[in-house]
Amino acid sequence: MPGPVLHTGASATCPHGGTLNIVAASPRVQVSGMPAAVLTDQGLVAGCAFTVPTNKPQPCVTTRWIVGATRVTANGQPLLINPCVAMCQSAEQIPGGPPIITGSQTRVIAT
Repeated sequence: MPGPVLHTGASATCPHGGTLNIVAASPRVQVSGMPAAVLTDQGLVAGCAFTVPTNKPQPCVTTRWIVGATRVTANGQPLLINPCVAMCQSAEQIPGGPPIITGSQTRVIAT
């Protein structure tokens, strides 16, 4: 499915409202003046307040990207596109749900 290419300046949150920041390992390829995000880049979450039903805090701290673009790559890695297939996770790898992308560039579309 085609979609806009994600970049480090994309506005995103975890399902619980924590801020998601994409950290690009290689700023070589850029869209809208910011490094394009690829499947191997880190997604760090801050400010998540998720708690499991046993009242144990399990805030989302990272994002595991699952699927990227199938036809477009940067430095040999698939680009991340919106809608993204990913899962926000706690430090203990407990899934918290998919990230919510609320804003990104719209000029570059990848499949």
